[in-house]
Amino acid sequence: MDDNLLRIGEIAGFFNVSVKAIRIYEKMGIIKPVKVDPKTKYRYYSADQVQQLDAVLELKQLGFSLAEIKRLLDGGMENEKFMEALVHKKMSWQNIVFSAENKISAIDTIITRMSASRPVTKLDELSREERAWMLVKMVCVEDLQAQSVLSEAVWL
Repeated sequence: MDDNLLRIGEIAGFFNVSVKAIRIYEKMGIIKPVKVDPKTKYRYYSADQVQQLDAVLELKQLGFSLAEIKRLLDGGMENEKFMEALVHKKMSWQNIVFSAENKISAIDTIITRMSASRPVTKLDELSREERAWMLVKMVCVEDLQAQSVLSEAVWL
């Protein structure tokens, strides 16, 4: 039986994870060694546990927390619960992508405005009409367009 078992260091090296990480998984009840040598305290894992560790690491890469992984494993990874968890995680990633796209768009807008802006002038260098126009842009604003117009006035 021992010939088919792998020590903790061997599977850690195979998956390029630390022995400490595997011990954390063990403490959380995510993966447990099939055998612990009473004298050396070496931990040994079976092929099934190696496959389970592979699944744990893949779920971690997909953004699942260890607590979420533990819940999935405790539920026996029933198809329905697992599908729900995957759909929920997908929606979380889509929200992150949407937020990032909005930030990229805002940065693009700032870049465009900066590229098209005139050199900064002091208020006392502006004509009376230019100062009045700037004031109108800053004050006479509809609520929905307030942020955009004020931002535009700043970049002029």
